[in-house]
Amino acid sequence: MNTVAFVVPDRVQLLDVAGPAQVFSTLRDLTGEPSTIVYVGEQQTVQSKQGLPVNVSTDWPGLTPDDLLIIPGFAATAHPLNNNLLASIAAHHAAGGTIASICAGAFIVAEAGLLDGRRATTHHDLQDTLGARYPRVHVVRDVLFVGGQGIYTSAGIASGIDLSLHLVEQHFGARIAARIARTMVVYARRNGNMEQHSVMLRYRDHCDDLVHRIQDFLNDHFAQSFTLADLARRGNVSERTLSRSFVKNIGLTPSQYQRAVRLEHAELLVAQGATMEQAARQVGFADARSLRKHRA
Repeated sequence: MNTVAFVVPDRVQLLDVAGPAQVFSTLRDLTGEPSTIVYVGEQQTVQSKQGLPVNVSTDWPGLTPDDLLIIPGFAATAHPLNNNLLASIAAHHAAGGTIASICAGAFIVAEAGLLDGRRATTHHDLQDTLGARYPRVHVVRDVLFVGGQGIYTSAGIASGIDLSLHLVEQHFGARIAARIARTMVVYARRNGNMEQHSVMLRYRDHCDDLVHRIQDFLNDHFAQSFTLADLARRGNVSERTLSRSFVKNIGLTPSQYQRAVRLEHAELLVAQGATMEQAARQVGFADARSLRKHRA
C-alpha cells in the first residue's frame, strides 16, 4: 500500500476524511506505509459541510492495484462528482485496486456502477434512499461496514475509523491495527456482519492504559511463560490490581488473555499445515494434548 487517496466531494463530512486519514497517518508513523496520502477533488478548495474549507489537488494520482481509494460522505441530494472522476474511480477498481466508502460515499460508488449486485451499507438515515435510487444494490442494515473483493462500504461518520482499522488489519496484521487503535484512543469495535476481529483487537474496547500495555507485551511475547507477578512488575502495580483491571475491562485474567492469543496463533499454524504438536510448541503450550484441551 504505497498510496491512500481520498476523493473529496463538495460538502464533505469532515470526520469522514479526518478519521480514516488519522488511521493511515498513524500507520505511516509506525510502518513507513503508505508513503503518500493524497486528497483529490474537482476544484482546489472544497467546502465541507461543517464550513471548514479543504484544499485538494485536481490532478488524479497515479495509483497502482495495491493502493487504496477512499470516498468520504457528503451532505447533498445527489452525487457531487463529475463523470471523469466517476470513471477514474471505476478504473481503479477494474485495475484491481481497493475502494472504501464512508457514509454517503456509497452513493458515489453506486453511481460509478460498482455496487450492482453487491451488498453495501451507508448511514442509517440514507439506507432507504440508497436502495430506492440504486435498486440493484443489496442494502445491508445494522452493520458498521460490509464488503470484499476490493469494495467496502461503511455506515455513518465514525464507522470510517472502524473500516480503516479493518483494512489495516487485513494488510498489516492485528498487532499493528491494535497499536493504532490504542494510539487513537478508540474502541476497536467488532462488526456483526464481518468475521470477528483477531483476539488482539477483540479485547481492545476499553481505555485502561495499564491493560493495553500488558496486552501489547503479551501480544509480542505470547509464546513465553510469565507469572502474574512478572506481569504486575512490568506494569508497576500489584498482582491484585492487574488481575482486577483485566477482568473489569476485558472479562479475562492476564493468563486467560495470553491463552486466547496462543490459541489463535496455533489455529493459524494448523491451517497452514503444521501438526498439532508443532503448533502447540511454537505458541507456548507444553504439547499437543495441552493444545487440544484448551481448544475444546
